Amino acid sequence: MTYIILLVAGVLAYIISTLSGGGGALVMLPIVGFYLSPSVVAPVVNLGNMIGRPVRLYLFWKHIDWSIVKYYVPSAILGAIVGGFVFVQLKADWIQLLLGLFLISTVVQYRFGKKQRSFAMKKAYFVPLGIGVTLISTLFGATGPVMNPFYLNMGLVKETMIATKTANSFLAGIAMLSSYAFLGALHGELWWYGLLIGIGATIGNIIGKRLLAKMTDMLFRKFVIVLMVLSGLLMILKTLWLD
Repeated sequence: MTYIILLVAGVLAYIISTLSGGGGALVMLPIVGFYLSPSVVAPVVNLGNMIGRPVRLYLFWKHIDWSIVKYYVPSAILGAIVGGFVFVQLKADWIQLLLGLFLISTVVQYRFGKKQRSFAMKKAYFVPLGIGVTLISTLFGATGPVMNPFYLNMGLVKETMIATKTANSFLAGIAMLSSYAFLGALHGELWWYGLLIGIGATIGNIIGKRLLAKMTDMLFRKFVIVLMVLSGLLMILKTLWLD
């Protein structure tokens, strides 16, 4: 039953993720945490994410903005390595609280999707973002759509945003999973759980891409903002009460 639930949840989570620019892993966190030990949530969810990314890369390949990838990925690899080493030692729930507040603020920043940009963004900013966001993702299993405001402020929407974000996450994810495996945090049956989530993510990506093609840029921005706000609320609730 656990296998079936993880597979179906993976499909639904990554349909949502494709339509709203990310957040599939965040949707999976409470589900995996309920059926498995909380200590294995981050490795299992990140593994499932990683398995689902090659198909998404293939589907959106021609839309990748490689000029952003070259800034983000080298620093993200460093963040993944550092995050792996502190994975079982650091408890930093306050980070999730700050991220949650930042995500909720986006509904004001973008005037519920009517505003295309809320602050000036440069490609060089993706260097520190790569370190910080990947480190946090390695520790907690997901950061939700934390990167979305930065992609939106670079003018990336729909296929271009999803493609570039996926390329960044895929390359950083290789280092992330290597850290888990090297430190013994990813082993045995955990690989099977991650595989099931990954299969579900693959199916969800295919379905989501077909639905995405029918969305306008305005509707996409609204979906992104709604998910960012919901993700922010979930992070705050988890930090203040659920732990």
